[in-house]
Amino acid sequence: MDTKVKLLLVLIATVCVNAVSYRDYKVYDVVPKTKEDVSILKNLLEENKYIFWSYAVKVDNVVKIMVAPEKKDDFEKYLSSAGIDAKLVIEDVQRLVDAQLQRPVSRSQQEYNWDYYQTLDEIYAWLDKVAEDHPNVVSTFEIGTTIENRAIRGIKIDYKKQERPTIGFLKGGLHAREWITPATLTWIVNQFLTSEDTNVRNLAENVVWHVIPVANPDGYVYTFTNDRMWRKNRNRANFTSCAHLGLNDDMSNGIDLNRNFGYLWMTTGASQDPCTQTFAGPTAFSERESVAIANYIYSLQRQGNLVYYLGFHSYTQLILVPYSHVGGADVLSVPNYGDLFEIAAKGAAKLTERYNTPYRIGTSADILYEVSGSGFDWAKGQAGVPVVLLYELRDLGQYGFLLPADQIVPNSEEVLDSLVEIDRVTRQIGYYHYQNGGQILKTSILLLVSAMLFVL
Repeated sequence: MDTKVKLLLVLIATVCVNAVSYRDYKVYDVVPKTKEDVSILKNLLEENKYIFWSYAVKVDNVVKIMVAPEKKDDFEKYLSSAGIDAKLVIEDVQRLVDAQLQRPVSRSQQEYNWDYYQTLDEIYAWLDKVAEDHPNVVSTFEIGTTIENRAIRGIKIDYKKQERPTIGFLKGGLHAREWITPATLTWIVNQFLTSEDTNVRNLAENVVWHVIPVANPDGYVYTFTNDRMWRKNRNRANFTSCAHLGLNDDMSNGIDLNRNFGYLWMTTGASQDPCTQTFAGPTAFSERESVAIANYIYSLQRQGNLVYYLGFHSYTQLILVPYSHVGGADVLSVPNYGDLFEIAAKGAAKLTERYNTPYRIGTSADILYEVSGSGFDWAKGQAGVPVVLLYELRDLGQYGFLLPADQIVPNSEEVLDSLVEIDRVTRQIGYYHYQNGGQILKTSILLLVSAMLFVL
């Protein structure tokens, strides 16, 4: 078949695959300059007339707002009358969606690469292939099933088969539309298995890594088949009319999994309206996905020393430290906040070195917005995991959730740089040591010498 014909078929497929079209939807940057501006934008957010890509409505903070074509004139006139500037930054959202869905024409059906965004089936098939290719190191696991009967699957990387290992947990894809997170985690898994860099090898081989690339399989599939901007899972138990918000009733079919965990559930930054993006569910842990993740974390703690719980979201280029509901001096309610801030700050600095990508550090309440019921807050506040951090990956909003595929690899490279540094600082502070390295031997010798001196 002629290459041009193949390309045409790919383009037709990408345009037709989504039931919801974002043709001519615009995205604006809006920066509130006063408290009154903030109040106006928060009212718009609550009215839900327009689609906010970010909920951090604060003075001098850029707010991304997506506007349907039929609402464009009303939106611009309203903000103009309020004296608030709105800068058009994305002319046609669907164009970016179509670009993300494309596959390289020359790609073999059997080839898995990071120059495109993979479907759930492709990711799961790749996990099986990796386990088949590395049988002495890799195994796959399943932590539960979703309301649509999809498996929540992950991969375990264990080089040393120790009885009580140091364990790290990496999780992506909790919010369905954040495609860069599964792509990043699968790339990191590949590096853990193939990199020849000494630092990466040490990180890969001295921690038993449990990685779940897509923690919200139903929602992730829905972003490929029906609505690219879908965020929640696909639980239809709370279906209701969304006419009061001017939305399609389908919006009520889902729960924000990152508001559903049982730590300070529904305290702040969450909603009890099923039609909103931050609907926390009828109760804490009402969802199969959040229950499965929590149970798996407890199982890992029984297996060994679970040091890391690292969540991956997008976008805004942050490394967040728990807790998400506190700011200012109250951040010290986290017992090891100082350690976590140092670990995150040094990790972010190392990340920035490669491509000069700036990342900010802090609690969500301080540098983003207040949240309760999140997975990583639960991991720290309830499960007591020592090192708990949350990445908000690229970018700062130029593309937002629609990050071009050519940024997958550079984004992943800088994230891996930060993980190496985070691990170095974590060990330096004393949360664990490499089991076969000089540190353990040195410690043992020092203890032996001290004991001999005491006896003498």
